[in-house]
Amino acid sequence: MILETAVFSVRPGGADLFRATFAKARRFIETSKGFHRLELRQGIEVPDSFVLVVWWETLEDHTITFKQSDNFIQWRALIGHLFAAPPVVHHYSETV
Repeated sequence: MILETAVFSVRPGGADLFRATFAKARRFIETSKGFHRLELRQGIEVPDSFVLVVWWETLEDHTITFKQSDNFIQWRALIGHLFAAPPVVHHYSETV
């Protein structure tokens, strides 16, 4: 299983709109091949910052299958305009 983290910086004062929009857009991630679960956390010190953690079956389920899908296009269309900067995305493998 692969762990994806994405750090989102949203436009100043846009945290409430981001949370509401993400609640609608999350279905596009959740219905994708290889998806297991996700969590979204809001920054305490910087409320316009969010961390999304998604558990995927494989790296390719996120980087290829999801990123090249209609689900990604629809997700990005709903939420992308709220970003103040491009998301910072990293992937992590399981360790012993």
